[in-house]
Amino acid sequence: MIAVAVIFTNASKAYAQSDSTHETRIEATQDTHAVDAAQDHEVADAHHHAAPGWTVIPFVLLLLMIATGPLFYEHFWHKNYPKVAVILAVLVVSYYIFALDNLHSPIHSLFEYIPFISLLAALFIASGGIAINVDKKSTAGVNATILLVGAVIANIIGTTGASMLLIRPFIRLNKHRIRAYHIVFFIFVVSNVGGSLTPIGDPPLFLGFLKGVPFFWTLTHNVFPWIVASLMLVAFFYFLDKKMASKAPDAEGKTYTGKITITGQKNFLWLGVVIIAVFIDPNVFSWVPSIPYEGAKISFIKEIIWISVAYFSYTTASKKALETNEFSFEPIKEVAYIFIGIFGTMMPAIELVGAFAASPDGAKYITHNTLYWGTGALSGVLDNAPTYINFLTAGMAAKGADITVISDVVDFSKGLFPDSVLDLKAISIASVFFGAMTYIGNGPNFMVKSIAEEVGIKMPSFFGYIIRYSLPVLLPILFIIWLMFFAFV
Repeated sequence: MIAVAVIFTNASKAYAQSDSTHETRIEATQDTHAVDAAQDHEVADAHHHAAPGWTVIPFVLLLLMIATGPLFYEHFWHKNYPKVAVILAVLVVSYYIFALDNLHSPIHSLFEYIPFISLLAALFIASGGIAINVDKKSTAGVNATILLVGAVIANIIGTTGASMLLIRPFIRLNKHRIRAYHIVFFIFVVSNVGGSLTPIGDPPLFLGFLKGVPFFWTLTHNVFPWIVASLMLVAFFYFLDKKMASKAPDAEGKTYTGKITITGQKNFLWLGVVIIAVFIDPNVFSWVPSIPYEGAKISFIKEIIWISVAYFSYTTASKKALETNEFSFEPIKEVAYIFIGIFGTMMPAIELVGAFAASPDGAKYITHNTLYWGTGALSGVLDNAPTYINFLTAGMAAKGADITVISDVVDFSKGLFPDSVLDLKAISIASVFFGAMTYIGNGPNFMVKSIAEEVGIKMPSFFGYIIRYSLPVLLPILFIIWLMFFAFV
């Protein structure tokens, strides 16, 4: 938290300079069409006043309350977290609209939140109607296999879809010896690291795809870091789980058929609709209707589809599957409110960090190494999707490319700018992998935690998660990934 405050302090010092030197960055753009696009963007930005550094206080306060509430004032927090999140968001949004005369940022934040929560809700509810039962003995090998399977299918149905599909059977399989570490490693592998191979896998990569990064770019460039990180995490889990299983009592008198049964298979069709709808986007297909706003195409068709899937997949779901999963709306409700607060209050933080990185002082420090650690550090405490976009924007600007020009993004991904492939790889890997550092780094993290707590599993607090698992286990692996793929390139 201290490190985040330091980053925001440094960013705020450079923000005014960054804003005034936007024209300088434009002049550095190598492509003439990128110059035109950037100049158009500058004209639009003339009406959007910058937020002062102190406006990050509500965001930091929300993070502190998320971290300390369940630990020190649990009753107040669980009763009032929706009010706290909404009030803090309203304060920041109101300041933007009425004090800064900046409607641009709140509108963009709103239209980032709507697809975020509608996609999560559709995946959560549709997968809630699928009950998978693994009638096998809980062993370290079986558990490790589930994590690896989750890491693979996360690239097909997203980290949220894979998490919601597998977390309940994973908990049921281990019900006689379930511990917090089972859930934490599930978050590490299935909810985050696993989804780094396709744009469907994790929201940051999908935003990159919408901006122009080719669909199979992530599969081509991220596969070896994905293999190394996934295997290291699963191997660590395997030996830990094997040690802990030897201390846990066996389920007395239990016999196992070894079968895997699935109830509510028709909901796989709803999951398929959710995934197909991902591509019904005006930024992918020009014929898709959109809401024009300041030169941007704001999607609404796929969001309508996702909300419809959420409704119909629940009303038509197998009652037996819902009962087996002990399905309730509380986890998605908690995510919806918490992330209203995060999306509403993080606008100044994102702008300050992005502006500093794109400023002359910040740009000179931009390398694949600083992009890896910078994107990673912020992805752990900010939502990793907008963090990805801001660092990609800054990384491209530092090389004379413009993220608003699709051809520039394509050329950047092909390595036609100096070290651009390595820069994009660092941003992509860091935004996905570091999203596991905290409960709020990625949307599925909070939902998995909430589902586990609903069935009585005592999960570590916000800081407990970081101190007991992220710092001693995840961070060293992320450091090894940096050494292997970035440090000496």
